[in-house]
Amino acid sequence: MVFASILTATDAPGPADDMPLIPHTAEIIVGLIAFSILYWIFSKMVVPKMEALYEERTAAIEGGMQQAEAAQAEAAAAKAQYEGQLLSARTEANEIRETARAEGASITAEMRTQAQAEAARIVDNAQRQIDAERQQAVVSLRQEVGAMSTTLAGKIVGESLEDEVRQKGIVDRFLAELEAGDVRPEKVGSAGQDA
Repeated sequence: MVFASILTATDAPGPADDMPLIPHTAEIIVGLIAFSILYWIFSKMVVPKMEALYEERTAAIEGGMQQAEAAQAEAAAAKAQYEGQLLSARTEANEIRETARAEGASITAEMRTQAQAEAARIVDNAQRQIDAERQQAVVSLRQEVGAMSTTLAGKIVGESLEDEVRQKGIVDRFLAELEAGDVRPEKVGSAGQDA
């Protein structure tokens, strides 16, 4: 029934039938009032919230960019500091290495000098000991040769040559002639046979 009344109302001829594209005046007024209410609601409630969200998002983006720039600057400063420390550590390591090398060379030279001095001292002591032993052997040999030659000469001559002063003089003279090369071997047995 309502449907039928709407159909009859639309079928009735009126001013709207002359121009079907122009809306009724009541529709224009209702549309303007509805538009005004929606405009007021959007301008007072929705748009400020959207603007606030937009500003927050802009601030967050700019803050993020500033934080990224600050982080980049901080990273660059940390990198420069790290490189400086690394260079300093390398320089210090090189200095320590050179110092150790110089100390090693110094210690080696010092040890070599000490070893040479010790070797020279040992050789000198050994030479002195050899000289002392040689001197002692010469003295001992002179005494033994003197005693043997005195005994032998006493047996040959037939008289005792036990007088120490005379014995020492004879032995010293004989040894001096022996060292000088003035003593020549003589054949004792052949001289007696020729006579």
